[in-house]
Amino acid sequence: MRKNIVAGNWKMNKTLQEGVALVNDLKSVLTAKPNCDVIIGTPFIHLATVSEMVKGTVIQVAAENCADKESGAYTGEVSAAMVKSTGAEYCILGHSERREYYHETPEILKAKVDLALANGLKVIFCIGESLAEREANKQNEVVKAELEGSVFHLSAEDFGKVVIAYEPIWAIGTGKTATADQAEEIHAYIRSVIKAKYGEKVAEDTSILYGGSCKGSNAPELFAKPDIDGGLIGGASLKAPDFKAIIDAF
Repeated sequence: MRKNIVAGNWKMNKTLQEGVALVNDLKSVLTAKPNCDVIIGTPFIHLATVSEMVKGTVIQVAAENCADKESGAYTGEVSAAMVKSTGAEYCILGHSERREYYHETPEILKAKVDLALANGLKVIFCIGESLAEREANKQNEVVKAELEGSVFHLSAEDFGKVVIAYEPIWAIGTGKTATADQAEEIHAYIRSVIKAKYGEKVAEDTSILYGGSCKGSNAPELFAKPDIDGGLIGGASLKAPDFKAIIDAF
């Protein structure tokens, strides 16, 4: 059975002290067991502290990135082994901001995915098209190519440790959201591509999250769709009440 998941991606926000305060707020509002897995993706410097803070709670922790090298003379990089050593359980990879601003290619992402999985991390792998690609009706070929380029080399067993996050780049932080029907249509397509590659069971077991200006007001409609298994949340994950409103959509 695939999991329903609400994951936060803090991006480059919150000092360590502010992050600690936010986690305390989240712990105080998440008193009952939610009907989904809850993951928070924090900056590297928060990971060890936050992982310790959420032990024994419903919250799990993700890194927002990891290096594409195992170890060595790569000043400023953080390896998958280092991420794992903090107590984090997930790593977010392939985010459109990393692809665009830091020129992460499919080959680089493939190396990151392999290292994350080899170090016992689960992966939240982001795919999605730009506005120009959506307007040219190329969204299906774009997401298929992103899967083929970085995760479809995995065995079925390893692919089972990957959560897919579909994020239309035109809806990230813009306030624009794909309609629930638009989102469902491409989520169903993504699941069909996974089915063609790995078979029905793997496709049915894969969690596919929607990201892109998801908030408490539109989450219930999105999450009611059969192929949308939760959300990867940006801005709304930075305030405990906003994040809880999305979790409560389940």
